[in-house]
Amino acid sequence: MRAIEGGSLVDRAVRRVRDHIRDNDLKVGDTLPGEGAFAAQLGVSRAVMREAFSTLAALRQIDVGNGRKARVAAIDGTVLSSSLDHAIATSQVTVPEIWDVRRTLELRTSELAAIQRSDAEARVILGHAEGMAAARHDLSQLIRHDIAFHQAIAKASGNALFYNIIRSFEALMKVAVPTAWETRATEQQRQLVLDNHRRIALAIANREADGAREEMDRHFDTSISDLLVSYSAAS
Repeated sequence: MRAIEGGSLVDRAVRRVRDHIRDNDLKVGDTLPGEGAFAAQLGVSRAVMREAFSTLAALRQIDVGNGRKARVAAIDGTVLSSSLDHAIATSQVTVPEIWDVRRTLELRTSELAAIQRSDAEARVILGHAEGMAAARHDLSQLIRHDIAFHQAIAKASGNALFYNIIRSFEALMKVAVPTAWETRATEQQRQLVLDNHRRIALAIANREADGAREEMDRHFDTSISDLLVSYSAAS
């Protein structure tokens, strides 16, 4: 395809769709004109617009599923998750570097959650902490509750970007949580981890922002620090 304005016809078509969303102040769920309408505006083939729509759908910026008109999509952490996985696989970043970023974010989300959370959100967070304790001998369920616990805190922060960045760590956590759990050799050590999650949840429920942050910091000082030691030993 010939280059136009520093890119291909598809690049130009992608920019046109993005401009249309911005210029018309479209929101999540709003419909877009069809491929034919955009093709006519730009003077390109429907095949070009089809590829542009596919590109935007892959980036989770539009939703073209189920034969419906294309719609503006909601922000989705899976795109960042894929980028992080690629970055680790190609040694552009390390797991300790990502976990350092995660620590910084989660100290802030726990603090904000204590301030912003609704009663329903507080119950969800506490429920996942209690679910972890109940599933202490069922690793798959413990992992599920642990991941959901951290995502629920990020959601309760009221910041959609925090929530989606935390969501992007999910694939890594599915590997990291069982690894971290294995570093806890005794029931007493495992109970300390479970108690720490419950204290975080209770601090958020009691709207104790400083306490929530301190308990999350303690979580990373123990559970995550030991995990990073194991990563360093393996590398």
